[in-house]
Amino acid sequence: MRPGDRVAVVAPSGPAAPARLEAGCAVLRDLGLDAVVGKHALDRVNLGAPGPVRDGWHRLAGSDADRAADLQAAWCDPRVRAVVCARGGYGATRVLDHLDWDALRAASDEAAGSARGPKILHGSSDVTALHAAFGTRLGVTTSFGPMPAGVLADLGPAPADADTSADAGEGSATLDGLRTALFGGTVALPGTHALRPGRAEGPLTGGTLSLLTALLGTPYAPPPAAGHIVFLEDVDEAPYRVDRMLVQLLQSGRLDAAAGIALGTWRNCGDPEELDSVFAARLGPLGVPVLAGVPAGHGPHQRTLELGAPAVLDTAAVTGGTDAAAPDAAALTLRAPGGAR
Repeated sequence: MRPGDRVAVVAPSGPAAPARLEAGCAVLRDLGLDAVVGKHALDRVNLGAPGPVRDGWHRLAGSDADRAADLQAAWCDPRVRAVVCARGGYGATRVLDHLDWDALRAASDEAAGSARGPKILHGSSDVTALHAAFGTRLGVTTSFGPMPAGVLADLGPAPADADTSADAGEGSATLDGLRTALFGGTVALPGTHALRPGRAEGPLTGGTLSLLTALLGTPYAPPPAAGHIVFLEDVDEAPYRVDRMLVQLLQSGRLDAAAGIALGTWRNCGDPEELDSVFAARLGPLGVPVLAGVPAGHGPHQRTLELGAPAVLDTAAVTGGTDAAAPDAAALTLRAPGGAR
């Protein structure tokens, strides 16, 4: 990205609160980007059949066709350098069947052939479905990180009398991480502890665990992660459900010959010690390094990752290594931009 680049903010999943969406777009503008909002981003519909929006029912940000139309229009617009998803929630998998993949691929090829290279798809959580499909079908890397109607909405100017000291460090790291990922530079995300020591290199893949399992058996499921570093995170999932989803990934062959595992945040997912036990039991037998506590995913620590980009996973510092000064020690490091897979 460059200052002045246009980014289109669309809502392929749940509805965004208008004030939060505008606050998040203001943060993008403060980064020097020209943020414009998709036509249907503030629409509201029920999950089921069309009809009056019901209080207390779950909602989507417009019909499946309308949400897909906003996403496709933004991706195919040559003036747009990045498509940024407003928030997660639910609904991105429903959009996939409504997209014209030939048109999206043509737009990707046109951008890839330009001096600027491929454009960016950015978002997280439910947007994992789009990351997987765009990576597999369009052959582009994608950006997993904080969204405008999510934590970015909280990173704008605070009232003069607000006490923000507790959140300042987390917010600054989130914003600095997004800036580095979008405008260029080495992205290094330190882990807190190793569940299995070692070092691995390979393209980064993965995302939110529940979405990765939801794609299995569909035309949009990514291929096995052979030779890849797999990033996993989630929110509001009990340890037994995390265990069940990991078993599903393993039984499907999705993790066969993976090079390494990076575990992000697991907000509201139960006892961290129990989770570590689950991860060690399910992922340890893969025989690859497993680094936990990477500050990406849900929660206040939302650093940005480029899925599909070359990455290094190293547990040296947290397992007693002496090379802590190395830029990739005890961290998941993306050393170079990806662009095309």
